[in-house]
Amino acid sequence: MKKALFIGIILLCAGGLLARYYCMPAQVVELGIDVLEEKNFDILEGKNVGLMTHQSGFNNMGISTIDVMNDADNFELVTLFTPAPGLRRDDNDGNDIDEKTGLPVVRLYGETVRPQEEELADIDVMVYDIQNVGTRHFTYKWNMIKAMEECAEYGVEFVVLDRPNPINGIDVQGAVADEEVTGEFVTYKPIPTRHGMTIGELAKLCNEHFEVGAELTVIKMQNWERWMFYDQTGLPWIPPSPNMRSIDAALFYPGIGICETTHMSVGRGLDIPFEIYGAPYIDHHHLAMIMNRISDKVGIRFIPWEFTPQAEGFTFEGEKCYGVRAIVLDRKEADPFLAGLYLVQHLAFLYPEDFYFEDGFKLLTGDKNAEAKIRRGMAPEDIIQSWKRGLKEFKEIREEYLLY
Repeated sequence: MKKALFIGIILLCAGGLLARYYCMPAQVVELGIDVLEEKNFDILEGKNVGLMTHQSGFNNMGISTIDVMNDADNFELVTLFTPAPGLRRDDNDGNDIDEKTGLPVVRLYGETVRPQEEELADIDVMVYDIQNVGTRHFTYKWNMIKAMEECAEYGVEFVVLDRPNPINGIDVQGAVADEEVTGEFVTYKPIPTRHGMTIGELAKLCNEHFEVGAELTVIKMQNWERWMFYDQTGLPWIPPSPNMRSIDAALFYPGIGICETTHMSVGRGLDIPFEIYGAPYIDHHHLAMIMNRISDKVGIRFIPWEFTPQAEGFTFEGEKCYGVRAIVLDRKEADPFLAGLYLVQHLAFLYPEDFYFEDGFKLLTGDKNAEAKIRRGMAPEDIIQSWKRGLKEFKEIREEYLLY
C-alpha cells in the first residue's frame, strides 16, 4: 500500500512538471478581452470607442473581438482600425466597411501607418487587441505605439487588451537596436530583437520610458505565466500574419529569420514559412551537414529541403530552391540567434558570388555593424557577446514594466 502511494505521489509530481513544460495549463488563459468582458466593459462605459484589431483579435472562445465589443450595449463602437489586410479571417479584400457590423474600417498600412486627427475626432478611447509574435521587427506593435502617440496628442484614451508573448515572456535575446537604425518602422524604438514582454508590458515601457505620454490602461490576462509558449495557453493559434503559421516559425523568426534580408528565400507563400531557408545556388545536403555540427549547441536540427517559393514579389518567387528545414530539438534550449548567425556566415563563405546581404539586414539584427562582423569572420558567439551590454541595460529597464 505504501509503495503504491509513493509511486502515485511520484507520478503526480512528474505529471505536474510535464504539464508545466509540455502540456496544456490547468486553466485556459483568459485574454484581456475576456477580462474586460467579465467586467462588463466598465472602463468604456458611455464612451465612443475605436478598436484597432484584425483576425488575430478574438476571445478565448474564438469569437472576434469586433463582435464581442459590438454586441455590448453600454458604449458605442464607432470605428475599426487594422494594420494589415485580413480584418477578419475570411476577409482580405481591404473594404472600407466591415460587412458584418457596417462599421467604417481605417487601414493603417502602406503610406499611412498611424491614425489621423480626423479619424480620432469622434473617439473617446482607442482599444488595441492584436496578437504579436515577440519580435522587434514584427510591426503591429509599432502601429500601436504610433497610435498611442496620436492619441496622446489629441486627448484620446488608450486601452491595450493584453495577449501572450507566443515565444514566452522570459527569454530576451538579440541586439538592442543601434541609434543609427532606430526610427525606421521595423526598429521604431531601441529594444532587443526578442524582448520577452507581452504587448501590454511593451506598451507601458514605451509609454513611460520612451515618453509617449498616452493615457494608457492595460487589461491584464488571467492564468498566463511567463514560461508559457503559445501552445501551452489552451488558446488556438490564429496566424497574425499569413506567413506566421506556427509557434516554431515565431520562435525562428527573430533569429534565423534574419535570412530574409539576404539573398535567400524563407519560404513565404508555402505551408511552413520561416521554418525553411534556401536558394537555387545552395548544395542543401552539404549545408545541412555543416549546420548539424552545431545542432546540439543551438537546440535545432537541420534537414535538407527543396521548395519553390510562391509569394508574389519576394526573393526567388517560382524558382526551385535548395536549403534546410529547421526542426526544434528543445524549445527551452533553442537559440535561433546563434543558429541564424552561423547560417549566414557559412553561406557568405561558401557562396561569395551568389550570397549577399541586403540593406535591411542591419534593421533586422539591429546592429549596424552585423554584416561587417560576419564578413571578417567574427565568431557568432562573439557577435552575440557584443550585444550583452545593451541587453543588460534593457533588462534592468524592462523589469519595472513586467505585469506577470
